[in-house]
Amino acid sequence: MAVAEMPGLAQAADRIGRYRWVICGLLFAATAVNYVDRQMIGVLKPTISSELGWSETTYADVIFWFQAAYAIGYLSFGKIVDLLGARVGYSIAFVIWTLGHTLCGFAGNAFQFSAARAVLGIGESGNFPAGIKAVSDWFPARERALATGIFNAGANIGAVVTPLVVPFIVVTLGLGWRMAFVITGAFSLTWLVFWIALYRRPSESTKLTAVERAYIESDAPDPAEKIGWLKLLGYRETWAYALGKFLIDPVWWLFLFWTPDFLAKTYHLDLVSFGPPLVVIYLISDFGSIAGGWSSSRMMRAGFSANKARKLTMLVCAFLVMPIFFAQHADNLWLAVGIVGLATAAHQAFSANLYTIPSDMFPRGAVGSVVGIGGTVGAIGGMMMAKFTGYILQTTGSYTAIFAVAGSVYVLAVLMIHLLSPRLTRVDAIKDA
Repeated sequence: MAVAEMPGLAQAADRIGRYRWVICGLLFAATAVNYVDRQMIGVLKPTISSELGWSETTYADVIFWFQAAYAIGYLSFGKIVDLLGARVGYSIAFVIWTLGHTLCGFAGNAFQFSAARAVLGIGESGNFPAGIKAVSDWFPARERALATGIFNAGANIGAVVTPLVVPFIVVTLGLGWRMAFVITGAFSLTWLVFWIALYRRPSESTKLTAVERAYIESDAPDPAEKIGWLKLLGYRETWAYALGKFLIDPVWWLFLFWTPDFLAKTYHLDLVSFGPPLVVIYLISDFGSIAGGWSSSRMMRAGFSANKARKLTMLVCAFLVMPIFFAQHADNLWLAVGIVGLATAAHQAFSANLYTIPSDMFPRGAVGSVVGIGGTVGAIGGMMMAKFTGYILQTTGSYTAIFAVAGSVYVLAVLMIHLLSPRLTRVDAIKDA
């Protein structure tokens, strides 16, 4: 008997078996490591800029080259993951990004730093294509947004850990910013050991019960054929996802790379003192990531279509980002922290649903490639935002115009997604062939 036919089985999914959540935990941990490595330059910006003599535009250029490499790598890793699977694809990505992160500790100027960050960007671009691929393999549609929200929450945990660990290494232990890159890079390799040991496709895993395997496979049969990039680019559904990423990803990059600078300049904080505010911001973000995935999953269990559940959740999130307009003018630190935290939480809730859309619309064999295309387009938007932010700060010293852009693009993103895919229609690649 199929799981979908077993009375009450979906409601009792946790009693079926929980190994799929072990996989989700591995994805969560990898994403946390990913964001520790990614955010360290933001936390260390004042220290590195002072020592190496960087201007605002020099820092923006370093971010730009990271994102340029990220854009190229995202497209490539989407295809790699579809061809090799999540286990091998994730392992390759992890090794590359750990190497790039560690090399930052040996950089002596902006050019060397940009080169090291480019290696980091190439590797880190594999995180989400591999993660979304693993979720599409290991979870039925009704649980994918929640699973994506949970593993996406690893980004916030990484962002929480970074401002705590980095000052400890740099200031408390007195080892300096270079050793902070080396130590965190070496420690993160622990994850790779667990990933290789524990991850298999559901059909190959010996850890699953027959009932949990049936539950994972309870959706309608999904053709696993590969779809070429050129063909994918012809679908409106691909662009619904990609343009959503183009609009919202640059704002997340802004929060990640410039929030420590915003707090330092506006409220006169330093490497040690801006740690607690950043921790609070990203703890709030963590709640948003999980709540966003839970919300649409809950609506689907209540009978809403994936289309309504995803888009209603994203629309609410779009309105919750808007108060970021006022962050620059907050008259005290913790009010600003609350405003930025609300915006980052809303972004993560929005993102958890946006990441789920490719698996709603495309067969599993194409999910990694679609995520790769969207990530590349999003990274191009991030490159533009880096240049814009550096220019505005260099010429005005104010975040007002920057936050105005950040607060307005989410409503536009929902509108674009809806116009391009009014019902999140499932792509029939065989029929279209």
